[in-house]
Amino acid sequence: MYSAVLQVAAEAQRNPLLPELFDIFWSAVVLIVVALVLGKFALPTFNKMVDERARKIEEGLKLAEEAKKQVADADQQARSELREARKEAQEIRDQARADGKDIVARAREEAKQEAERVLSTAKREIEAERQSAQLSLRTDVGLLASQLAEKIVGEQLTDRELSARVIDRFLDDLEANPAPEGAESK
Repeated sequence: MYSAVLQVAAEAQRNPLLPELFDIFWSAVVLIVVALVLGKFALPTFNKMVDERARKIEEGLKLAEEAKKQVADADQQARSELREARKEAQEIRDQARADGKDIVARAREEAKQEAERVLSTAKREIEAERQSAQLSLRTDVGLLASQLAEKIVGEQLTDRELSARVIDRFLDDLEANPAPEGAESK
């Protein structure tokens, strides 16, 4: 019994939270073996996977940055093309306005020339008609004057030159002395 008490006393001195020395030793050996196996096989695979993941993330960031830059470049190019298109459209509008003004000016000039040509033609025709009417009137008045002279004188004028001189003198007198005011209204 005494030995049982000693054994109980020995067991009572021992801390129940601390394992036995052989347990600590074998646990440390197992831990070292597991650490070596994990370090030899699992850790490189894990590091490779982490590195691959980091590389993919970096590539993704680079691609995102490139895409962002491309979008900015495309936006800048679109704005530049839009400015250029607006500038070109303004130039086309200005050219169209200038062409329109030129067309209107040419049309006016052509119309003016056509009006002058028509007016000139009309003046020539009027002058020709006036001369024709004057010649016809001169002939008719000459014939009447000749007949009147024959009646007054009582002789027929047979000499053509004399008859023409008398008619011309009579017409010149008529042109020099217009008809009195009372004669025009009759």
